[in-house]
Amino acid sequence: MAKQILIIDDEVSIQESLAGILEDEGFAPVCASSAEEGMKILENKHIDLILLDIWLGDTMDGMTALPKIKENHTVPIIMISGHGTIETAVQATRNGAFDFIEKPLSYDKIILAISNGIRFSQLENENKILRAKAKKPTRLTGESQVIIDLQEQIKRVAPTDAWVLIRGDHGTGKELVAQAIHHRSLNNSQPMVEVNCAAIPEELIESELFGHEKGSFTGAHSAKQGKFDQANGGILFLDEIGDMSLKTQAKILRILQEQTFERVGGHKTISVNVRVLAATNKNLEEEIENGNFRADLFWRLNVVPIHVPSLHERLEDIPMLLQDLMRAIVSRGLGKKEFSNEAMQVMQQHSWSGNVRELKNFVERIAIMCPTDTISAEDVSIFLNPSSTSSDAIQPVTDMQAFIIPSFKEAKKHFEKEYLQLKLNENEGNISQTAENIGMERSHLHKKLKSLEIET
Repeated sequence: MAKQILIIDDEVSIQESLAGILEDEGFAPVCASSAEEGMKILENKHIDLILLDIWLGDTMDGMTALPKIKENHTVPIIMISGHGTIETAVQATRNGAFDFIEKPLSYDKIILAISNGIRFSQLENENKILRAKAKKPTRLTGESQVIIDLQEQIKRVAPTDAWVLIRGDHGTGKELVAQAIHHRSLNNSQPMVEVNCAAIPEELIESELFGHEKGSFTGAHSAKQGKFDQANGGILFLDEIGDMSLKTQAKILRILQEQTFERVGGHKTISVNVRVLAATNKNLEEEIENGNFRADLFWRLNVVPIHVPSLHERLEDIPMLLQDLMRAIVSRGLGKKEFSNEAMQVMQQHSWSGNVRELKNFVERIAIMCPTDTISAEDVSIFLNPSSTSSDAIQPVTDMQAFIIPSFKEAKKHFEKEYLQLKLNENEGNISQTAENIGMERSHLHKKLKSLEIET
């Protein structure tokens, strides 16, 4: 697709001359005779670079328009002027201009400046994507057969332009699968724009997806691009698609079919080229039967279905998951802990209804609250069943759930005191035996008891 260059100049001869040069070089010129007209074009059309004249015979000159445009758009701007001075060029650069060119315009200088501006914009966009990728994992942890099969599906579908419907329970890692597909896709240099359909209020979801024009509703103080606009040329990830209202589903379906839409409060048709990945934890077939989901939208999205297995389908992956989770905990400075083999076995026998998300929260909780460096099977049982009344359970943990603790430091102190008191009672106050049972040096335990004001 040809790069679109917006020319803002009040001289028609300059517009025609620049447009001819740009067309010869394979660009698509768009012309505006005033700053106001140019800004309206920006709100309704994707522009890759702007040529902005400083002296406009209008209410707003180029130097005034420059910061206004930069405030709402990231497009590179090249200033052009027939009366340029060093001071003007410096001021334009400070206000965000990419380059400054004097009239009469040189063919070579114009093309070189435009090429450099577009290349700089592309590099800047790629850096943003790389930074975003660096924060988000794209590797699926595990060596179970279901994970191997899932990785193979991702490997096959990612390089295509096929749409994917990712299905699985809460906490299984559907977003991670979408990120892995994007990472392996042919357009991974373009953004993957994510939309959590369940988190956006019904009255705002259209504005979020399609954008809106200034004044289209209360609070719309300026025009705004929607998620479809932002994902143009890349991937749009619709998470929790099953939570969309029927009204929004109808609008989404039309856009997905035609790849065109209008902003809220607008009348101009905007075209995009977007690959869609969708995810849901709901049984969409049942939702269709109950009248909560459109069958035509389901078939439009369900080009390639991918099932993300629940944790109980791959319990053998828990040791590898624990290693990854502990590395993340250590990197956050929350301390290093190890799980005994017996503790691993207990965790592999547990029913993880919350899947990997529940496992992650559990590991973080026990890593923070367990007083010993090695986490035993008993520790795991205690933290997995805090309400248990058996002799192996720590009853004070249940009390902590209702106990209002002002800080993490106080919470840790409270837990240690209750835990050590219980262990002392079990060993009839024998410090040496208690230290041996909990895997702590006697001298260390003695100091800890003293600091916590526990009588022995």
